[in-house]
Amino acid sequence: MAIATVNPATGETLKTFDALNAGEIEDHLVRAEQAFQEHRTTTFARRRELLLAAADLLDADQDGIARTMTTEMGKPLAQARAEAAKCAKTMRWYATHAEALLADEHPDPADVSDSGARRAVVRYRPLGTVLAVMPWNFPLWQVVRFAAPALMAGNTGLLKHASNVPQTALYIEELFRRAGYPEGCFQTLLIGSGAVEDILRDPRIAAATLTGSEPAGRAVAAVSGDEVKKTVLELGGSDPFLVLPSADLDKAARVGVTARVQNNGQSCIAAKRFIVHEDVYDAFAERFTGRMTALTVGDPMDENTDIGPLSSEQGRSDLEELVDDAVHKGATALCGGRRPPQHRAGWFYEPTVLSGITSEMRIDQEEAFGPVATLYRVADLDEAVRVANDTPFGLSSNAWTRDPDEQERLARDLQAGGVFFNGMTASHPGLPFGGAKRSGYGRELSGHGMREFCNMTTLWYGPED
Repeated sequence: MAIATVNPATGETLKTFDALNAGEIEDHLVRAEQAFQEHRTTTFARRRELLLAAADLLDADQDGIARTMTTEMGKPLAQARAEAAKCAKTMRWYATHAEALLADEHPDPADVSDSGARRAVVRYRPLGTVLAVMPWNFPLWQVVRFAAPALMAGNTGLLKHASNVPQTALYIEELFRRAGYPEGCFQTLLIGSGAVEDILRDPRIAAATLTGSEPAGRAVAAVSGDEVKKTVLELGGSDPFLVLPSADLDKAARVGVTARVQNNGQSCIAAKRFIVHEDVYDAFAERFTGRMTALTVGDPMDENTDIGPLSSEQGRSDLEELVDDAVHKGATALCGGRRPPQHRAGWFYEPTVLSGITSEMRIDQEEAFGPVATLYRVADLDEAVRVANDTPFGLSSNAWTRDPDEQERLARDLQAGGVFFNGMTASHPGLPFGGAKRSGYGRELSGHGMREFCNMTTLWYGPED
């Protein structure tokens, strides 16, 4: 794929970039290693100062970078502004909490006395340069949620961003440079996916993190395993949205639409499979479909637009194939199911609700990356759990019930990295984020995510010390 900004609302190629050559990649690796040797010894106070400066700059740049994101991948402008604001908030969160999250741990001397130690300390030290392979759908947030904790821990970063968001990728490097970080502390690599393996095998790369497709995750995990390097993977999702009889149906339908179509439906943690108890199925389906039908599809720069274009022509084609396959095999399109006829240019697709899903349909097991929801009718809680877990993915889940016993059952049995009761899945810097099954492994955010790229070091002090 060419490294280029292509406006998905028009299909127009606006700017192209040359990929780095081998010598330029080597220069980046040298700078990253040199920067790490400096940055790892800085105090938390200095790291806090730098990250807060970056947050202030990002706030000042909010409208400009939001317009860049919308131009490159098509999300509605209001959502792009919200993404930039969330990134600045997360920077401030880590700047405030990092020192406490990575504070030395002191085991009780009585608990380790038989080790011969007078005392012992557990210390978190940075690993080195981390390679981040990031996707286009949240082009700023996906990077910052890795970069903020990694930099506060004393690591340095190299970013291989998706090839369709190069201007956003370059902005992130420049943001950290303007904030005062040492040269090479965080760098963007404009490279194709074919160059990733050699970089990952370089001994100056200590670890890797990837958010993206399952095939991409497998490739990075295979190389990292061969090199015995730490990885964190956040891959696909086909999150269930369970609606049980005690749910507030009006609120569930309203939030459910947002949960499905956020970011034009292109979110790994978007609710995709709506699993509804038969006692409330018809009432929920009517409310939900009505709200999906009422959404405005159009220019993502227009403040009144709810859904912009998909990020690429291929992405729309992939989504169309899933919908067409389902309809051909008996599913019913309660709304949508086609390209909007009024939008001849750009890669738009109508908000779509499909019912009558069966296991023969590809969409039953494959992730639909766009504004397409599937409805399932279930007889009871047992069937709801079975359908929710009948997927190779396990990123997050949503459950709408006010019954404490049902909540406890779902907390125990849903196979996912998160269960959100009576609300939609969302990420927050203070909460760990990640999945189960083929949605990946490891965690981002919170102290758990921050410590993924630290060397947990045991310090043992003998009796003579």
